[in-house]
Amino acid sequence: RYNSKMKKLDLFIIIYSIIIILSVMYATQPLQPLLAQKFDISITKASQFTAIIMFFLAISPIVYGYILEKVCAKKMLIIASFILLVTNIFLAMSTTYESFFTFRIIEALVIPAILTALMSILANTNKENIKFNMSIYVASTVLGGLVGRIFSGFIATYFSYEFVFYSLSLGLFISLILIQKLSYEGDAKVVKPKLNDIVTILKDKRFLLVYFLMFCMFFVFAGVLNVLPFRVKDISSNVTEFQISLLYLGYGMGILVSLFSKKIIAFFKNEINTILAGVCFFLFITFFLVTQDIVILFIMLFLFCIGMFTVHTVSTGLANSLKDEQKSLTSGMYLSFYYIGGASGSIIPSIIYDYYGWNIMIYSLIFILSIVLFVSFKNRALFLKEG
Repeated sequence: RYNSKMKKLDLFIIIYSIIIILSVMYATQPLQPLLAQKFDISITKASQFTAIIMFFLAISPIVYGYILEKVCAKKMLIIASFILLVTNIFLAMSTTYESFFTFRIIEALVIPAILTALMSILANTNKENIKFNMSIYVASTVLGGLVGRIFSGFIATYFSYEFVFYSLSLGLFISLILIQKLSYEGDAKVVKPKLNDIVTILKDKRFLLVYFLMFCMFFVFAGVLNVLPFRVKDISSNVTEFQISLLYLGYGMGILVSLFSKKIIAFFKNEINTILAGVCFFLFITFFLVTQDIVILFIMLFLFCIGMFTVHTVSTGLANSLKDEQKSLTSGMYLSFYYIGGASGSIIPSIIYDYYGWNIMIYSLIFILSIVLFVSFKNRALFLKEG
């Protein structure tokens, strides 16, 4: 048994590391128009810088289970963080799209390994309070996504975009020093999924609905947030990277939502009602994104994020509570569907935007959300039987 002082230090190190990793992941998003210009590439190619990491996060729960049967979590953290530190230095020095993208692929390979190790340590640091730990994990990832975008926009505007990656390397260097102090010495728990287990879970309509729901929600969410910098540049060409990054401030709503999720569910009486209300609200707000006014867009994005994170937070809890056994597999599959939605949402809407413009892109996303709302409403009774 280790004492509570150690636990607090471990928790601080884990939260800091998660924030840095998510900052690395999303730092390229506000810079996409700038990188598209620098490397002379299309919107779709620039979108790949974020999408590639989401794609690897999607396949990692399945693939990494076979590679990392048993691996020391702390050792994996140290090696993977060091690789990330080096690749960020190389990203800053990259002068062509090919080299930049290659280093981004290397990052996409190691980021899931780091997050798997951190999640493993977090789950074992305080076993009595696993739900609280998972809400800390969600809140930390949201904060990391927010911090990464804001800092990246600020540094790119007032210094240079290269400096964004140098400063992330500095953050990773601090993370490496802190990781050495982690008291957890166990293995990372990585599930080796069997095909028939996956099929059994997918045969359960409740899981299928939650996975479908989150795939579509994150598809729409990632689509809007990824094309947003280009849309803002279209509205006003003299908008700076820092001003673009401020549009992502609404992302912070995810932290509030994950912390107040119990109260939100209590207000709507149960999980499925909360999810339906969240999807309705998300769909309603999406209509207003066709605005030409950047200030209205800024306000709408706050509400947009509230809708998304309400559904995400409640669905995560729901997916984890539907089955007593195989929790690692059901949550791993949840993350797979979630990130495949994010990866394809980072690419497909940008292609629509490239050819048909922002409004058509938004209307096509509204169409997807309407299907989600219809399917979820029609199948709501599946969850009501659970009480």
